[in-house]
Amino acid sequence: MHIVLDDTAMAAAGQGNVLASRLIHRAHSQAGWYLYAPTCALVEADRARPGTAEHLAALPGITVLDLDLPAALAVAGRDTWAAAHCQYAAQPTPDRPDGAIIATTAPDRWTGEPVRVLDLTP
Repeated sequence: MHIVLDDTAMAAAGQGNVLASRLIHRAHSQAGWYLYAPTCALVEADRARPGTAEHLAALPGITVLDLDLPAALAVAGRDTWAAAHCQYAAQPTPDRPDGAIIATTAPDRWTGEPVRVLDLTP
């Protein structure tokens, strides 16, 4: 299971969201569960809730995704870099042929986008 945390899911995890906490626990303790934190979304989450980036980056079950050249080119033309980096990270790759699911507490943000969404709203 490959899951990309958007900025709202990251901020929710820092505020004790039970569903986000369960994802983090599974990624740390169960084989086959992977959580990704795109850098641009991590920055936005930290702006909304200072300390979030440092906290999430220290968790062993989360992989922080760099803004490499292909990702930068994908987000450059978008209005919000956080959402664009999440959407880019969720696209299929050789390692993830089915892509990844975006975990969020704002599912309406993803309406009309070509991504699968996991609603973390309690």
